[in-house]
Amino acid sequence: MEKRNEAERKDEKWVHDASVDYKGRVPLRASTGVWKASLFVLTIEFSERVTFFGLATNLISYLTQVIHQDLKTAVKNVNYWTGTTTIMPLIGGFLADAYTGRFLMVLLSSLVYLAGLSLLTMSEFIPSLKPCKIKLCPRPRKIHEVVFFLALYCISFGTGGYKPCLESFGADQFDDDHPQERKKKASFFNWWNFAMCLALLLGVTVVVYVQDNVSWGVASLLLTILMAITIIAFYLGKSFYRYRSPGGNPFTPILQVVIAAIRKRKLAFHSNSDLLYEIPKSEDSKGRLLTHTSRLRFLDKAAMIEEKYVGQRDHNPWRLATVTKTTKRRVMEDDDGVEIIA
Repeated sequence: MEKRNEAERKDEKWVHDASVDYKGRVPLRASTGVWKASLFVLTIEFSERVTFFGLATNLISYLTQVIHQDLKTAVKNVNYWTGTTTIMPLIGGFLADAYTGRFLMVLLSSLVYLAGLSLLTMSEFIPSLKPCKIKLCPRPRKIHEVVFFLALYCISFGTGGYKPCLESFGADQFDDDHPQERKKKASFFNWWNFAMCLALLLGVTVVVYVQDNVSWGVASLLLTILMAITIIAFYLGKSFYRYRSPGGNPFTPILQVVIAAIRKRKLAFHSNSDLLYEIPKSEDSKGRLLTHTSRLRFLDKAAMIEEKYVGQRDHNPWRLATVTKTTKRRVMEDDDGVEIIA
């Protein structure tokens, strides 16, 4: 009994949710995740939302007052920018889940976002990029318009990586199977909403006030500095994070299941476990599996092994898919070379 309790206490030291630390090892519970990691995520989310709301709220004013567009053209340009900003998270989320992972996607998006803010600031301070040489002019320079819209769309592309990944990355820092961390995860989402509301309040009040009463250049400079500081802080927190490995293109296995089920649609369904294909042991370390459900049971035919293929080791994935199980585990080693089940 004492040996069992000791083994359980040692097992408790590690996080068993298929996440890894920044070196690709099983994460230590005491030194990774939870608030020590999620605070970095909340900080960069706060700065991004302050920036976005501050720019979006007053964008029509800039287009009409500084670039001297008519109201119809200004509204059209704002709608184009807003639409692009809305669509980009679909692309960013797909790339993050399939190829880059959430941390890398957030980091790359941060650099694109910062580049956009830097261009926006330079367009207000560099003489050759300013709207014109004098304080008031009937028509701004073409180069200023080009740089301004390039900056806006860099910010839009940056948002495409932030919105689908940041909140999920913050949630990844909490282990759902650990009672205490599960409670803290609920608090994390409360603080997430608080940070967003506070960012909205500051964006539409303080930032807009600086734009209208001081200058657009000063407002852009302050937002650029804030974003740069939070990006550096986010990167420095990398040793505290828990990471999820990207799962590859999700559409290919979905299509394989559908095609395999259609090919075997005439077979009588059976629940004989000996004739249902399970995930090979060699692939048992690629990540978490979804729980098998009783819904859409016709798709379970994709996992039925046809009699002529019984005993074969290599299977065509377009004819045979695997049954998911919740008992999936992976074996890794800690720093002392001791095997850990995760």
